[in-house]
Amino acid sequence: MAAPRPRVSRQAARLLADTPAIAEAHFRAEAEPYDARTRPDGYLNLGTAENRLLWDLLEDRLATLEPLNEATARYAPLHGTDVLRERVAALLSGTCRTPLDPQDLVVISGATGALDAIASVLCDPGEAIVVPAPYYGAFDTDLGGRSGARILPAPLGAADGFRLTAAAVDRALVEARSRGITVRAVALSSPSNPIGEVHPPEVLAALLRVVREHDVDLVSDEIYAHAVFGEQAFTSAADPAVNPDWAERTHVVWGFAKDFGLPGLKTGVLHTRDPRVGEAARAMAYFAPVSTATQQTLAGLLADPEWVASFLAAGRRRLGASYEHLVTLLDAHGIPYAPAAAGFSVWLDLGRWLPGSGFEAERLLWRELFEKARVSILPGGAFRSPEPGWFRLCHTVEAPLVAEAVRRIAAHLDTASPSPVPSSSNGSRP
Repeated sequence: MAAPRPRVSRQAARLLADTPAIAEAHFRAEAEPYDARTRPDGYLNLGTAENRLLWDLLEDRLATLEPLNEATARYAPLHGTDVLRERVAALLSGTCRTPLDPQDLVVISGATGALDAIASVLCDPGEAIVVPAPYYGAFDTDLGGRSGARILPAPLGAADGFRLTAAAVDRALVEARSRGITVRAVALSSPSNPIGEVHPPEVLAALLRVVREHDVDLVSDEIYAHAVFGEQAFTSAADPAVNPDWAERTHVVWGFAKDFGLPGLKTGVLHTRDPRVGEAARAMAYFAPVSTATQQTLAGLLADPEWVASFLAAGRRRLGASYEHLVTLLDAHGIPYAPAAAGFSVWLDLGRWLPGSGFEAERLLWRELFEKARVSILPGGAFRSPEPGWFRLCHTVEAPLVAEAVRRIAAHLDTASPSPVPSSSNGSRP
């Protein structure tokens, strides 16, 4: 008689069922990486949003920090040490153009932990969060995995490169209400992931008017706030210039993974001015605290504001150069894309090369690029793209790796028969 299968909760079973194939692709690509000399047929991982252009700027600075001591082996406040919250507040006060109180910050394990906490605080299971789409694919799990919240996409238009509009969010909120769905919040990434748009202040102001009219909260994931290399300056949703009267209902997420290139340290921050939300989020941090030693390291990293400003400026310059290198290659090979002004990725339009129609054809092309060209990029379906054929390519690795990846992608596309139906961008940038 076969042994009975172990019983897991419905929530655990749901999380297991939602494990994406793209995670498998990431770990396969990392296990067999390309090397021009030792593994020329290895994988090129341009599917993971890690900034690998910064370590030489960080290494010497980290080496000068105070070594671990007895104090760092002890418990610390589970929602963040005083010194780390004070230094993060000082940094983000400049970014948000408004003074942030360190008492309004919750330090937690990664931006994922911060998103999980705010969704769990705002939503009961079955209630909804509206998110402009395409959106960061892990939002489904980060916002809904444990909270039980429903994620409702607000589709953006391909004709203008999926740029954020308040009207699209308003339509989604009105539709949800007509279906009897209780919506508690709107969430977005700012700058956007995967598009790389820096949302203009007038768009954010219009969005905030919409969320106020619908009496819902706004969750702004600003983890790429210092990764802007285009002409449009970053504006935080907490900036009083765009948010004069909804500040207590606006919650900002930030972390060290992107701007500082330290995803392995798993440190995120939630800022909220709502006392009850803050109290509840601090209670949630009990389940996902950041180690005392990690907090000491990050507090030391922020101790010198001049170094921080210089480091972030150098990071933006390197991002801009990496982006220009990539799009020059894409233009040379005739591969269309939506222009970006921030972040680590470019949104490619491969619709004309789909081997069929619909998201199944998109998934097939993604698999072909991974298995045959041995390049890992992510399909638009993973980001809830409103239409098939779009792919996210991350360029923040060494320039020769980007060049080899684009060469392989172009070579594979050359062997594919272009679709008779033109893509939304008609073969050019939106």
